[in-house]
Amino acid sequence: MKLSLGPPQYFWPRERTLAFYREAADWPVDSVYLGETVCSKRRELGTRDWISLAFELASTGKEIVLSSLALVEAESELNALNRMLDHGGFLIEANDLTAVQLCRERRLPFVAGPSLNLYNHRALAMLMDDGLRRWVPGVEQGQALIAELLDARRAEGGAIPELEVIAWGRLPLAYSARCFTARALDVAKDACGFRCIEHPDGLPLATREGEPFLRINGIQVQGEEVTDLGPELPALRALGVDLLRLYPQAEGMREVVEHFDLARRSPQPPPRRGAVNGYWHGQPGKPGLPPG
Repeated sequence: MKLSLGPPQYFWPRERTLAFYREAADWPVDSVYLGETVCSKRRELGTRDWISLAFELASTGKEIVLSSLALVEAESELNALNRMLDHGGFLIEANDLTAVQLCRERRLPFVAGPSLNLYNHRALAMLMDDGLRRWVPGVEQGQALIAELLDARRAEGGAIPELEVIAWGRLPLAYSARCFTARALDVAKDACGFRCIEHPDGLPLATREGEPFLRINGIQVQGEEVTDLGPELPALRALGVDLLRLYPQAEGMREVVEHFDLARRSPQPPPRRGAVNGYWHGQPGKPGLPPG
């Protein structure tokens, strides 16, 4: 079972981002995803910078995947995506159907990211015909739903793509054209001042009672709890999971990677470090909430 370092979800200063990946070059991860997936206004690193970083990390022997935006709205965003695809040197993670269509037109293989809505085996088959090589299920697609979809695919004699499951990090629950961070700070989206950069692990959002509830991250809303599928490794192996995705966090990421590296080589599942993942078990994503 391989480890992947998922695309950065948060907005960090340029030097902090580059320092993070210089350190990551020595980590025991097999694949590294690079690129902005949340907001195109986050331009501390541009497309050319991500590609340059991709070449640098590829020289260490790691597989590099360039990730697209989850929501392509403007012509400038489409142009940036085209520049990424025109390069052609790395696998692409398509996080919306715009990227899927462009990969299809160029006959480029791609990873289906978790923000694509893939909920049945026929949709999976269609995208595999278009070039899908690896599938990252959506955050709410737990063990039973993934197994059901793959079994239906096998029953029809179809090929199964590589399977990558989010095993660590705050789950991306929703995206919107509205910037939640700008709204929370009472500034206009077009004049946000890039305030996301002040919150390297997202802006905490509590309930009226003061209980931690969500994280606001630009146009993205995340769960507050850090998902940890480490204790589920036996079930992940039985399901046929090929890669465990670990989402970058501001502090302590080396320790997280080393923890999962040790766990994948051990016959025993590791102790839990993050929160319980209700979605994996077909339960509410936040512990303590009633079903439905």
